[in-house]
Amino acid sequence: MTRIESPAAEVQKSAAEIFNFLSDFNNMQKLMPEQVVDWKSSTEECSFTIKGMLSLGMKYAGKVPNSLIEIIPNGKVPFNFKLICTIEDKGASSVTRLTMEADLNPFLKMMAEKPLNNFVNMLAERFKGIWT
Repeated sequence: MTRIESPAAEVQKSAAEIFNFLSDFNNMQKLMPEQVVDWKSSTEECSFTIKGMLSLGMKYAGKVPNSLIEIIPNGKVPFNFKLICTIEDKGASSVTRLTMEADLNPFLKMMAEKPLNNFVNMLAERFKGIWT
């Protein structure tokens, strides 16, 4: 299992505000880089294409109010993964971290680990940018 973790993103919002935002896939489009096209979403699932790479579908697997959101693949995907968002309440601010756990074979790991790492880090940076 390949594990990719973003740097922590601290924002001046409550854990509840962060949780509510991330609990609706319609909001997630704001986090996506320009390479993401054909975005479709509802509150509980989304699908999109990363230009030149792959198409993905995702859905929520579990939510713990104001602290944890787990996202898993939805539909046909080239590898199994879990995207975990942890939210730590700091009073006037919150710290959020994204972790991707991906089941990559050695060949796929060699090709996909760096782009996945860039993707997770970009999501964290864009997330922080939304709130500033």
